[in-house]
Amino acid sequence: METKTLRRLYYEMLRIRMVEEKIAELYPEQEMRCPVHLYIGQEAVAVGVCANLSRDDYVLSTHRSHGHYLAKGGNLNAMMAEFYGKVTGCSKGKGGSMHLVDLSVGVLGATPIVGSTIAIAVGAAFGSVMRGEQRVTVAFCGDAAPEEGVFHESINFAALKRLPVVFVCENNLYSVHSPLSLRQPEGREIFELAKGHGVESYQGDGNDVIQVYKLAERAIHKARHGGGPTFLEFKTYRWREHCGPNYDNNIGDR
Repeated sequence: METKTLRRLYYEMLRIRMVEEKIAELYPEQEMRCPVHLYIGQEAVAVGVCANLSRDDYVLSTHRSHGHYLAKGGNLNAMMAEFYGKVTGCSKGKGGSMHLVDLSVGVLGATPIVGSTIAIAVGAAFGSVMRGEQRVTVAFCGDAAPEEGVFHESINFAALKRLPVVFVCENNLYSVHSPLSLRQPEGREIFELAKGHGVESYQGDGNDVIQVYKLAERAIHKARHGGGPTFLEFKTYRWREHCGPNYDNNIGDR
């Protein structure tokens, strides 16, 4: 990999980390008008994936959306203004941290409903095909999304229509404070669920930005040239509490 690319990846990861740490520092002032789900620890996934996307490609995100928004080129000032409920925010101050959007760079939106943007991403990809565009759509989701029916319905449709969509699952091992062992059968890997729908699927180290970059590069190239969808599961880890600026190591579930 070229030195220029490596520097870009490092810069983008560091930028996201510094922005998130500043949010954590300012949040106790109680001026931000929304809850925040910080992305600290998962930066390599957003950066490694989005580094392979063009400005015109689409991204849809989850409640933990700051990293995806920034990695895709979303306006930082508009994001911060959104947290403070200002009309200059990216959702006019009405959406908050979990509803980030910047259409100028293809960030179609984020919602806190688990798995909900997966279907929207598939619809966006279907629309791109109907318009004859070489546009790729990326749907970010967490490890709880495969527990929702819409996950399976959407992946099935994407496979059936060979849509230019890449599903990126950030498996940070926990849903709030519940580990995977309390929610999913022992020994089952998430990427194998997608493979069962006939979708090419891979699992990678979500803390290794080079590995993320290379797997995403292959999947995005495939989607852009008519090869259909790919599912990527990246095992990663969030370092702060599920929602808020603090750590939760004292609770005992980690």
